[in-house]
Amino acid sequence: MPLVSTGELVSAAQAEGRGIAAFNVITLEHAEAIAAGAERAGAPAVLQISENAVKFHGGRLSPVAAAAAAVARASAAPLALHLDHVESVDLLRQAHTEGFGSVMFDASKLGYEENVRATAEAVAWGHEHGIWIEAELGKVGGKEGEPPLDAHAPGVRTDPAEAAAYVHDTGVDALAVAVGSSHAMTERTAALDHELIGRLRDAVPVPLVLHGSSGVPDDEIRRAVASGMVKINVGTALNTAFTGAVRAYLAENATGVDPRKYIAPGREAMAATVAGFLALMG
Repeated sequence: MPLVSTGELVSAAQAEGRGIAAFNVITLEHAEAIAAGAERAGAPAVLQISENAVKFHGGRLSPVAAAAAAVARASAAPLALHLDHVESVDLLRQAHTEGFGSVMFDASKLGYEENVRATAEAVAWGHEHGIWIEAELGKVGGKEGEPPLDAHAPGVRTDPAEAAAYVHDTGVDALAVAVGSSHAMTERTAALDHELIGRLRDAVPVPLVLHGSSGVPDDEIRRAVASGMVKINVGTALNTAFTGAVRAYLAENATGVDPRKYIAPGREAMAATVAGFLALMG
């Protein structure tokens, strides 16, 4: 099936009052598992490659992007390709030549005014090249290399009035907001501020994105979608499933050396996790 644009999948989900899940791709097996899970669930999904994943692959976007795109095109499920948490302008500008229909441009480490300026420039470039642009306002902590951040600390969560101004001034197509989740959580214990999600939904005219969804319990995700969240990002949950399955295999097969023997159950565990999250989307 041809690649579908992230904007198209998000717009359809928003119009139908459901969510669309986006899953992080690090290896070929991640992409294969996402495609398999989406087919199993009979649902669309987004395959997203982060700037950190590109760094893991030696700073080269083309190989991992080509692999993910090939897997997506071979799938029977509607799948999109998204470039995530991009801070580098050089990487942003590779998106349209590598098959990406969307980019999350991340200027959230900058002060507000500089964030607006940098994001508005990214949006102008993106729209000129047919790229749908997501951005972030607020502090969704937990990224590698960042200091610990309490998702419930004062000043962390996204302010609805500021969000409305930010969307107006930057022209972004979607907004990731801080509402109580955090990146890289390995336990699903996050409690979301659903009242805030509703206020943000009413304040901004673009779809809302929930980062750090791996740490959010099922019922909280369902409520978040019902409250107005549209794009639901999942990364760590796939890695947790993969690593757990690999550890279990190696614990029982201590002398095994063929990586296919332990990667296969890891990939299957990720596919099952993908299907499970997609079942929550409504």
